[in-house]
Amino acid sequence: MQNLDATFAALSDATRRAILEQLMQGEARLSDLAEPFNMSQSAVSKHARVLRDAGLLTIEKRGRTRYCRINADPMKQVTDWLADYQAFWMHQFDNLAQHFIDERKD
Repeated sequence: MQNLDATFAALSDATRRAILEQLMQGEARLSDLAEPFNMSQSAVSKHARVLRDAGLLTIEKRGRTRYCRINADPMKQVTDWLADYQAFWMHQFDNLAQHFIDERKD
């Protein structure tokens, strides 16, 4: 559950979600990730560190350049966790629909 908490905490920030969205296109240099946000390299580095610590991305240094790559495994854990709630709510909606069907019959 600790990994799930770290994932949700990392995803709670809009900038970090946008960084992950960028990385869905493929690997990117850390400096390139900073461009759309009009923020300093160090600010983006802090966001990248949070994402890395949550396991959502990897940072690889090649020479003087750092490259970031998304790691979707923690998202799978979130999806699996949410699937239980989806099943619960689908069951609730099915019961509600059945209730309305039964009411119309009476």
